[in-house]
Amino acid sequence: MPQRIAVLTGDVIDSRKVEVRARLYRLLDDRLAELASRHGGHGERYRGDGFQLALPHAAPAMEVAVALRAALIEHSDPDQRWDARIAVAAGPAEPGIAAADGATFVASGRALDALAGTTAHLSLTRLAQPEDPGLTLLVRFVDDLLDGWSPYSAEVVGLSLRHEVSQQALAERLGIRQPSVHKRLRAARWTLLSDTLDYLRQRLADEEGRP
Repeated sequence: MPQRIAVLTGDVIDSRKVEVRARLYRLLDDRLAELASRHGGHGERYRGDGFQLALPHAAPAMEVAVALRAALIEHSDPDQRWDARIAVAAGPAEPGIAAADGATFVASGRALDALAGTTAHLSLTRLAQPEDPGLTLLVRFVDDLLDGWSPYSAEVVGLSLRHEVSQQALAERLGIRQPSVHKRLRAARWTLLSDTLDYLRQRLADEEGRP
């Protein structure tokens, strides 16, 4: 069966207003490298605030998109919220994971262009799959959750995505009390988000496994 990959194409919102762009670019470079290494993919930043990340399997794509946005929100400047538009496309791997001219790469780029004219910051395109209004609604739900995050909520969610540890372990890592971790996770609606990401991962994995 043909391999299905995921391509995430994005750009930082209002990046021209960022006072110290070098800090923003360093953050993007570090997170793209970390996520590419963790998932065996290929990522790069381009034109300053633009970026693209190709993953060899589609399943973790939405989780990776959330992790990228969480990192930006967490490290926002005190007087400016950092965030990004991210268009995720899942589709055939041809002609290769690092080639930027395949159908999945093109679909992701076009979807990002479409986001620019809306208030949405996240989208999912599934090539060669039937339209699914329910799946579209779930992506809108995830997008809306992230829009309400504080840097503190983004930080604790980002850690939860990277480390499967207890709230007490997160508290020790952050140097705060466990009830504070619980409060931040609840504010981020982590339980609902985690369940939704698990469902999206399974859906994309199932589609990748179909002939």
